[in-house]
Order: sequence, then structure tokens, then C-alpha cells
Amino acid sequence: MNHNFFLKALLSYSKNQRIGIIFLFLTIIFLQGLYFFLDFKSTEYNQIDKTTWLSNQKEIDCLKLLTKNYKPTLYPFNPNFITDFKGYKLGMSVKEIDRLLAFRKQNKFVNSAEEFQAVTKVSDSLLRAISPYFKFPDWVKNKKNTFQSFEKNDFSKTEKIVVLDINQASKEDLMKIYGIGDKISDRILAEKAKYGAFVTMEQLNDIWGLSPDVMVNLNKYFDVKSTLGFKKINITNASIKELAAFPFFRYALAKEIVTYRSMNGGIKIEDLSKIKGFPVDNIKIIALYLEF
Repeated sequence: MNHNFFLKALLSYSKNQRIGIIFLFLTIIFLQGLYFFLDFKSTEYNQIDKTTWLSNQKEIDCLKLLTKNYKPTLYPFNPNFITDFKGYKLGMSVKEIDRLLAFRKQNKFVNSAEEFQAVTKVSDSLLRAISPYFKFPDWVKNKKNTFQSFEKNDFSKTEKIVVLDINQASKEDLMKIYGIGDKISDRILAEKAKYGAFVTMEQLNDIWGLSPDVMVNLNKYFDVKSTLGFKKINITNASIKELAAFPFFRYALAKEIVTYRSMNGGIKIEDLSKIKGFPVDNIKIIALYLEF
């Protein structure tokens, strides 16, 4: 009787209602099947496995290189600035890297492959593999030649020092000074060309790469003896364009100079510090390039 009641009740629903009930039952059966056949258990993360994997990373990397027959490309580098990652890639041990870093913390530098091995204690085989890629500064490579040049020109062994004109010095003359290599000598010549000539040795202090010790040697063997390479700027008559072409000035400052000159009926050397934006720190040097 209950069966007949259920059948009557089902038939009393509309067609859409009966389809909805059947679809609901099918959905329930489908979800139960998914739950039965699929495994929803989460995999726990094992921290111990991670630590073990990381400790064996170096061996894993080596095996990858062997299986792929791959050789990493090396480019020239300064061994004084090897990082932990760079040292690891080169095949250095942790202790060898630490020895180099401790040495560098003392503000010391290695200047040859032999010194690098003495500090780090790397093996001969590793040194032979990586030393061809060592790149040291120019003054290190020219160290021996520099000493020979001093002896040939009697700069350091003669009692009487021959002082040369810095404005007439060639690249070869400059490279005879210990600490000046190919690039720094080019910077000195480029700076001289920018002004036409140096008016004082103090201008060389602004050249990047010249240390105080090198400047001492430069002042010992060179001086400003002639300033034939430039023409003084007549600041009382020069146009804004002419003033702006001077390396110490810019367009805005050149405009300020002309404005001050017009409002005061001229300009004198003592007026320079009164001009807005004038580089007062270099006023003594700038004044040597000007004509009043």
C-alpha cells in the first residue's frame, strides 16, 4: 500500500518536477561514486626530506651536467669579488669561499692566480681550470712594465727628478706612473681635451680611478707648465651660448651670468660668488679660465 501511495504521489507531480527529482537522485549517486573511487587524503610535507634534498643539491647538479653533457660558459671576472653563489658554480668548497671572503674583509686584494691559491687553498686542478678567466685591473697587469719604465727613465732612482708638463704628456708618459693603466690614462687625456688644457693639478682629483697615492706620484713628476691649449673666455662679452659651452657652466648658469652682468653694468671676479647657482667650490679654478 505504501508502494502504491508513493507511485500515486510521484505521478501527481508535473513532468518537469519528475525530471528534477530523477536528476537529483542521479547527482547524489554520481558524487558518492567520486568519493568512493578518488583519494582525497593530503600528502604531508616532510621537512626532513627537504633538508636531505638540499644537502645533496651539489651532487644532483653534477649528475645533471654529466647526463646532459653540458658545460657552463665562463666569462672573465675579477676573483676578488667572487660571491658564495659564484664560488659554488666554479666548484669551490664552502671553506675555500670563506677564506677568500675573510681575506677581503681585511680590505686586501689578490693580484695573481698564485695569490688566489695561497689565500683560498684551492687545488691545482681547479686553479688551472678557472685561472685563465681571471681578470685583474690594468695597473696590476702593467705593474712590471711600470717598474721597468721608471728604471729606464730614471724617475725613481735619480736624485734630480725631471718634472714634465701635464698638458704635453702623452699616454705613454702617464702610464709610467705606478697605478695608471690604459683606461685611467685615457680618462686624463679626455679630461684635458674637454677644457683645452689643465690650469692646475687639482683638476685631476676629479678623475675617477685616481687614488690619493697615485696623485702624489703625479704631482711629483708632472706639473702645469703651459696653458697653450685653450683660449680664455671673456665673461664680460661672451654670449649665453658661449658660456654654456664651458664645462663648468650649464645653460641655466650662463643665463644667470648674463642677467647679472646686464643688471650691474659688467662683472668682476669678486662678483662670481654672488651669482645664483655658481659652483663656488671651484671658483678659483674657474677664474683661471675666465677673462674680465
